[in-house]
Amino acid sequence: MKKFNIKNKYALWSIKMMTLGAFFVSIAGLTSLNQVFAVDGESATALTLSPMSQKIILTPGETYEGTIKVANAAASTEPMVFEAGIGSYNPMSGNGKDDYGGSDLTTRSNQNIMMDWTTIDKSTGTLQPNETAVLKYTIKVPKDAPAGAQYISILATDVTTSNGDKKEGANIGSKIQLGSIVYANVAGETIEKGVITENSIPTILTNNKLEATSMVRNNGNVYTDANYTLQVWPLFSDEELCTNEEEAETSLILPDTERYHVQTCDLPAVGIFKAKQVVKIFGEESVLEKTIVVCPLWLMFVVVFIIVGIIVWLVIRIKMHKKAED
Repeated sequence: MKKFNIKNKYALWSIKMMTLGAFFVSIAGLTSLNQVFAVDGESATALTLSPMSQKIILTPGETYEGTIKVANAAASTEPMVFEAGIGSYNPMSGNGKDDYGGSDLTTRSNQNIMMDWTTIDKSTGTLQPNETAVLKYTIKVPKDAPAGAQYISILATDVTTSNGDKKEGANIGSKIQLGSIVYANVAGETIEKGVITENSIPTILTNNKLEATSMVRNNGNVYTDANYTLQVWPLFSDEELCTNEEEAETSLILPDTERYHVQTCDLPAVGIFKAKQVVKIFGEESVLEKTIVVCPLWLMFVVVFIIVGIIVWLVIRIKMHKKAED
């Protein structure tokens, strides 16, 4: 009779565990539906700038000339009146994915005194739909210009009203302004010093999206590009699933700032893999190699369920064997 009770308890426990397991598996298999609603008003004009950024080298005592294109895109239906000018540029603090958290185009600093050296040949103009204007900017670098990084923004503002006239006074309800950033390194006594403060690859993944992260800091006085490579292989194979070794990812790192970067790789749903991430800035290099286990939550639960079931079965068998001996 006692044996019969033990078996019934075990059977009841097993049914409960299997029911609970089925519940979690069904939850893991659900697909979430995301609806995105966007309401965009149609604009009669469409301001664009190109390029959105430039990297240049300046020499004290010399003059540099560059160009920016301002366009009223083909989708426009009316002429566009624009104004152009020189603005500052400062990265705002932030550690989001591969960005500085925003830009400050108004505050002056030691890194945008280049504004005082720069002039632009055209401050206003009118563009028909699908028409482009080329703005020429000139940078006259003083002989005593400080060495290191300097940045400015070349700003273009759409000041068009619905009838194609320039906005005046109280008629200004809103405006569209774009900035093309010019990054310059001024030759001289430059300092190239960087620190890699993070290089990380997860060990266990519950989905097949690998994200390798890193953080670098530029302690020098010139801007530079940090370089990132990621390689992933199956544990018992040399055939690469992901690699950018021949063409590394890069991100611009400005002086006295740090940059957070994420590299991704889509892996098979289940498996064990090897990963290697290399991060470089100036002369610094960080190499990280890791073994990664990809195991979905539902599979983890099934494995745990099986292990617990085996343990319980063994305990019951041992108890039954002891009682049989008594």
